[in-house]
Amino acid sequence: MTPTAQDLLFLPLGGTGEIGMNMNLYGHDGQWLMVDCGVTFPKPGRVSADGTRHHSGEPEIQMPDPSFIAERRDRLAGLIITHAHEDHIGAVPYLWEQLRCPVYCTRFTAEVLKKKLAEHALLHRVKIIVPETGERLQIGPFDVQWLALTHSIPDPNALMIRTPAGNVFHTGDWKLDPDPLVGHGYKEETFTRLAAEGVRAMVCDSTNATVNGHSASEADLYAGLRHYIESAPGRVIVTCFGSNIARLLTLSHIADDTGRYMGLYGRSLVNMFQCGKRAGVWPYSAGTVDTGHLGYLPRHEVLAVATGSQGEPRTALRRLASGTHPDFELEPGDRVIFSARPIPGNEEAIGGLIQQLQALGVEVITVDNATLPIHASGHPAQRELETLYSWVQPEISIPVHGEDEHMRAHAELAKSRGVPRALTGRNGDLFMLAPVAGIQRQKVATGRLGWEKGKLVKVV
Repeated sequence: MTPTAQDLLFLPLGGTGEIGMNMNLYGHDGQWLMVDCGVTFPKPGRVSADGTRHHSGEPEIQMPDPSFIAERRDRLAGLIITHAHEDHIGAVPYLWEQLRCPVYCTRFTAEVLKKKLAEHALLHRVKIIVPETGERLQIGPFDVQWLALTHSIPDPNALMIRTPAGNVFHTGDWKLDPDPLVGHGYKEETFTRLAAEGVRAMVCDSTNATVNGHSASEADLYAGLRHYIESAPGRVIVTCFGSNIARLLTLSHIADDTGRYMGLYGRSLVNMFQCGKRAGVWPYSAGTVDTGHLGYLPRHEVLAVATGSQGEPRTALRRLASGTHPDFELEPGDRVIFSARPIPGNEEAIGGLIQQLQALGVEVITVDNATLPIHASGHPAQRELETLYSWVQPEISIPVHGEDEHMRAHAELAKSRGVPRALTGRNGDLFMLAPVAGIQRQKVATGRLGWEKGKLVKVV
């Protein structure tokens, strides 16, 4: 299957009909462009987009099977990573040998990618091209421009993909945060100019398409987090996603303002913090202390930020809850704050972790029992989707990055905002955007690969 000069095709291999392991292809004039290459961490009992029910014993790291494009590697013009979350970047080291194309990503994302490639002895084999936000580059037959949007990680970018057959606006993950604290913001005129130019299709994040209103800004969380940290009589442990550099910065300011010392526990947290410093998105005035010191400080002076907000095994918070962490043991009067919402499928693991903590006499604050905001989603709620559609005015809406209910809600919203057509599908469906719009269902076989004992294996 080779696209002609008149064709403009969209082919998702992962991330459509599910949340996670994003991998998308655009086809035009004999070549393909890949956007994102992510992993997922499956939960036993969950059913994926293709109807597969996952069971215990599967590989802990899974990713889309890239066989379709690997067999056409000579026609793969490049790979663009929109941002540095695992479900968009995490599969690159595992699948590199099958792709072997240049990788394009902005500075913070490039720092994260370099660290991953170094761990797999690939750093000096992969060509990484780092465009500036706003820059346009020609990648094969695709004229690609990086556009600033906001998300729960520094420097996420949407893409305007221009071809003679039509233009596609690919959002990646995003929200409209007026004060993201770290990294770039966004400008309305960036997107209204796209409408004036003409957008054939908008391929857009559906994660929160069922959520009313507007997502909270990162800047709105200072008061709530400070309240729960300042009022704690003992140690405070905050668990959140390590990639949320803005959340770490807020906690660093709160530590300074409340006389506590902040330390980071967990490899992913430390890695992201280091990447933020190297990319220049972490202010030099904000700091942390060596975690080895926290166990010797008075309890009311300790603010620990730990991995484990999703109840994952072997994370820092799990070790603290089980009393096996080498730095200190939790005691009655300490407080744990979950500054994150559960990812669907993780509720049982998180509930068990909370019970472990409460059995130690530790007070647990979650998004659901907090009276002040302590977490902000990184994805657009309905009002933000409506706003972006009013700016971009595409001819076609293609909801992705969501399960069926999210994509259906997204499609209905797009049509209610005047978008003439919405196309919903799943991995392996071929979306034809030009010369005539339509879908060929299950045109391409898709599946999953797992990383197990140092090699890729098929996941049934």
